[in-house]
Amino acid sequence: MKKKILAALTAGLIALGSFGAVDAATRDEIAAIQVKKAKDFKCWTKDSVAHKKLVEYVTDVTNKKSKNFIPVEDRYAVFDMDGTFICESAPCYFEWMLYLERALHDPDYTPSPEDLEYAKMVDAEIRAGHFMTGKFPKGIDAGEAKSQQSVFAGMTVKDYEAYVKKFMNKPVEGLTNLKWGEAFYLPMVEVIKYLKANDFTVYIVTGSDRPTMRVMSSGILNIPSDNVIGTNPQIFAAHQGNVSADDYNYRQDDYLLRGQLTQKNLKMNKVVVIEDEIGKQPVLAFGNSGGDTSMLNYALADNKYKSLSFLVICDDTERELGNIDKANKCIKLADKNGWIKISMRDDFKTIYGDNVKRVK
Repeated sequence: MKKKILAALTAGLIALGSFGAVDAATRDEIAAIQVKKAKDFKCWTKDSVAHKKLVEYVTDVTNKKSKNFIPVEDRYAVFDMDGTFICESAPCYFEWMLYLERALHDPDYTPSPEDLEYAKMVDAEIRAGHFMTGKFPKGIDAGEAKSQQSVFAGMTVKDYEAYVKKFMNKPVEGLTNLKWGEAFYLPMVEVIKYLKANDFTVYIVTGSDRPTMRVMSSGILNIPSDNVIGTNPQIFAAHQGNVSADDYNYRQDDYLLRGQLTQKNLKMNKVVVIEDEIGKQPVLAFGNSGGDTSMLNYALADNKYKSLSFLVICDDTERELGNIDKANKCIKLADKNGWIKISMRDDFKTIYGDNVKRVK
């Protein structure tokens, strides 16, 4: 009888969007999370300074009587993705692991010799632990992005979406009971849901492949696909050949294919795309590394509204695959720039759910 009562209570909590932090959350459970008021947060520690500052800020700027009131049409928040609200350390970025799956482990695909060798090098660097320690070879970000787009070039847009969805069912490495498609930081999901409930327009601004992250976030964060900004692959029509887009007309029997890399959406490029695609300065920005410096500082610089920037610190080595050396560098960077620090170790009551453990 007690078990039935507990099961009913748990189901009720999930239906209300108050995930109970005992098991790893499924995508449906993550999608059901609802946070409208401060009391609705379930995944943050009660003494979290970052959480307190966020709630105070939102309460202030949404109060019409406050001198800091921000009209709804100007409430823009931008979030980096990997390491900010999804896992980036098991053992590397989602899109990089997707790339290695395609280049090294897909029996239905044969990469070019150049892409094969580059993928082997990237894999070796990741396995050596160089991603979290910051010891990746110089230029590997740009090289991986080029090779990543290359191994998926020629795939139809629809087939690529299906490929990503299939990979999302694979378990992450180094953590138990967690699939890639579920690898969202629950406390940060709560932040996104809280901001949306308070009439903020939320954008994802990531260095990762935009179509990939559109699939990853779809149906779970209530963020429209056109609010996901990332690195764009070339897109061309099936019958286009070598004709430029300026001179080609899409046919009724055409379909879309992926091409090569355009430009990696990192660092200052994030500010450029915010201006190009949003056209307004954000009042809130969230990131997790030096690659987000430009975006975080842009939200603070000469803003006509009260604004804040937050940096998620990868300091949890028990429930996550954090790295203290990297965390300490990020702490110094946040202090230098006046960003609010979010400690995954100290501020998150749970990360993915308590049933997710680090593999010892």
